[in-house]
Amino acid sequence: QVQLVESGGGLVQPGGSLRLSCVASRSISSAYGVGWYRQAPGKQRELVASISSNSNPNYADAVKGRFTIARDNAENTVFLQMNSLKPEDTAVYRCYAAMRGSVYWGQGTQVTVSS
Repeated sequence: QVQLVESGGGLVQPGGSLRLSCVASRSISSAYGVGWYRQAPGKQRELVASISSNSNPNYADAVKGRFTIARDNAENTVFLQMNSLKPEDTAVYRCYAAMRGSVYWGQGTQVTVSS
């Protein structure tokens, strides 16, 4: 079993930045995929960014050029740097880790982009 705990969400003005962190309770070095999903009220969940075990990133078109995902296996942590935030980025962001034949999820952190 792996617990994932997100932090770093909050309220930010349009154009601002936030950095989300997701700390795992055990090593994620063997995880073949880790990343972030988001879900806004009334909308389907969407994959925001993911990163493979050899650190190849993948981004949703809506966030390319603005968001950066990184993983620190030594610290069992996945980061999501979000720049140039827009109101449409408002959502609950949840991290996940795919490893050992299972997918583990965090509880989520709220990101609100509003003036």
